[in-house]
Amino acid sequence: MADRFKMCTDLSSAFQNLGFIGDVSFHKFLYPSEEDMYKLIRFLVGRLSESSTTAVSPDTKFNNVNAAVNIERLERTSSDADTEERNLHTKVEDLKLRTDEVVSSSIQCTEDVAAESGNSETNKVGFSNMENGGGSAEDTQLSRKSAGGKGDVISQEDVEYKLEQTPIFHQDKSSQENVHSEELPARSLELQQLEEQHDLLKAAVEMASDKQMPLDSYITQLGEQIDAKRHNLAKIESKWKATIKPFEEKKQKLEEAMCAKQPDSQQSWKKLEQDLVCVLSETKQREDELSILSKEVEKLPKLATRRSYIERIKEITKNSRKQDIDIERILKETRELQLESNMIQERLHRTYAVVDETILREAKKDQAVEQAHNLLTTIHESFEEITEKILATDRARREATDLETKLSSVTARSLNIDKLQADLDAIRKENEYLQRRLSNS
Repeated sequence: MADRFKMCTDLSSAFQNLGFIGDVSFHKFLYPSEEDMYKLIRFLVGRLSESSTTAVSPDTKFNNVNAAVNIERLERTSSDADTEERNLHTKVEDLKLRTDEVVSSSIQCTEDVAAESGNSETNKVGFSNMENGGGSAEDTQLSRKSAGGKGDVISQEDVEYKLEQTPIFHQDKSSQENVHSEELPARSLELQQLEEQHDLLKAAVEMASDKQMPLDSYITQLGEQIDAKRHNLAKIESKWKATIKPFEEKKQKLEEAMCAKQPDSQQSWKKLEQDLVCVLSETKQREDELSILSKEVEKLPKLATRRSYIERIKEITKNSRKQDIDIERILKETRELQLESNMIQERLHRTYAVVDETILREAKKDQAVEQAHNLLTTIHESFEEITEKILATDRARREATDLETKLSSVTARSLNIDKLQADLDAIRKENEYLQRRLSNS
């Protein structure tokens, strides 16, 4: 029970900090009514519509443009390939599949062999570029010295500023070059694959369109080429095995020597391998779950965007403000009508007093005037009774509407007597406990 009281007081203080105008005591949250909740929700919706902002970053626009250009290029290449591929024969398609398998396997093996030689060549080229760069830097320094002797004298502050700015410029340039160097291999590999597919499809179209030579001759030629490539692959594999065999033996000897020196390292290595297998299996399982969930998300109906919700909230707040303006206007009109009715009543009372006084003077002289005075008093009393009855009926109607609204709120709130009794018992127990603690202290 104490936690509920604390939560309700925290909510009331939070609404007061947000700027809610009105009574926000903890009773409103402990025993809420529909009207109070409606006011609080309207206040929160208004604050949400005021604080919501949407923005689009320029990076996303740039990325979208690049993605659109890349998609357009791929669509062009794929459309060209599809138009050429429709004219091929079924036999040529089978041969193309066989050649694709052989070419892909040969590319993988040749890339593995050429990687080592490429690394050594790049190191040599980098070293030669560094030497050339050093010489050029020395030449530029000599030329600057000669130019400084001939031309105007440069101040020392300008020289220091330029020397400070040059490493920043070189650092930015090197970062840009690193980004481009990372993107270039992927782009070049994609272009190479597309060119190979285009060449294969072009050769197949030429074979199918050539009527002088039958398809069987092309099939035999392709079979001979496949056999030659297989023979070359076998040679490359044998060379690769011969080159890698001493390294594997050396690796095995080193592992055995390390295990002999440090027997605990082998156990830790096995444990790491087991952990790696577990992590890989878990990642695969998570990837499968992610793919399943992504498919389920794609199947789900698309909801409205956040902007549409914000527009609806703004429209609701605008309508509520219009209703508030109408309510204020109606209240102002009722006040004006009340003032006007009060003025009319005062005027009637004054006129009645004047007429009653004049008739009362003449009633002493004439009996007919006395009868007129009696009629006037009866009419005045009857009108007073009518006005009192009208006011009483109006008051009764208003009380009835108030009672109806209270009854509807009570029925909507669905007060549970047992719950209220339990809360009351809990409050009494806590009060008794606090009194005992105070008396003991």
